[in-house]
Amino acid sequence: MKSERTEDTAGQLAGGGRADAATETFVAHRNLLFTVAYEMLGSAADAEDVLQETWLRWAGVDLGTVRDQRAYLVRITTRQALSRLRTLGRRRESYVGTWLPEPLLTAPDVAEDVELADSVSMAMLLVMETLTPTERAVFVLREVFDLGYDEIAEAVDKSPAAVRQIAHRARAHVAARRPRGSVSPTETRDALDAFRRAVETGDLQGLVGILAPDVVLMGDGGGVKQAIPRPVVGADKVGRLVIGGLGKVAAVASLRPAQVNGHPALTLRLDGEIDTVVAVRIDDGLITGLYAVRNPEKLSHMRRETTLRR
Repeated sequence: MKSERTEDTAGQLAGGGRADAATETFVAHRNLLFTVAYEMLGSAADAEDVLQETWLRWAGVDLGTVRDQRAYLVRITTRQALSRLRTLGRRRESYVGTWLPEPLLTAPDVAEDVELADSVSMAMLLVMETLTPTERAVFVLREVFDLGYDEIAEAVDKSPAAVRQIAHRARAHVAARRPRGSVSPTETRDALDAFRRAVETGDLQGLVGILAPDVVLMGDGGGVKQAIPRPVVGADKVGRLVIGGLGKVAAVASLRPAQVNGHPALTLRLDGEIDTVVAVRIDDGLITGLYAVRNPEKLSHMRRETTLRR
């Protein structure tokens, strides 16, 4: 329905150079706007809805009054994402089981931009979930997209001085919870290869050997697919659960590598269809976080690559 409304709006404006200019500018910045919305929401589906709303508002703007079109579009997108983020907070309170971000099959160039890949990793998106909506918006716009405090202030309806304080608070909050050091794609792939071998061969000790003592396993089935109802902590507990769960399924399924949110990950396929996406967090060479997304509504963006931009 929303896409139809967007097409209707574009159609009503068609026929004039203004409509062409508005559309051209929006399309040129669409991947950037999607990335802003996705990083704020952790949901590709909600980010797409935000882009629809952004287009509807952008289509009615007098372009002659806009000094910086990119900044204006980012401002609209941020405000729409903030509004939706506050609504999502209430909705997630009634979510069945653990909520995890929606995984994206990303193009190789996302991994090449280390800062972008870090900001959209499953581990970082979960860290940003612990921020307030305004803190999250300020952190994303400042730390990921390097916007000035004045620009951010306009987007979040705060003074530049207030934004500086919020940015400082958010930065400290994230620094205390983010992965402890940068991990190369090779290190992640090696850990995932060892994980996959252990799962496929039922090697519990081999699996426990690559798990941190305080590793956390989280599963998201959304009440549609079976998943662990709450996080499980500890190498032995996680290892036994993985071997007893994924290990049994792996006998009739296939674990394949994939590029998810800018990082190596695994997909579990049953009858050729993706059943589960497994992403990891690695600290000091060991897996400290395992994130298994099974909710079918969150797997649609695993069918085709998503382009992210800063």
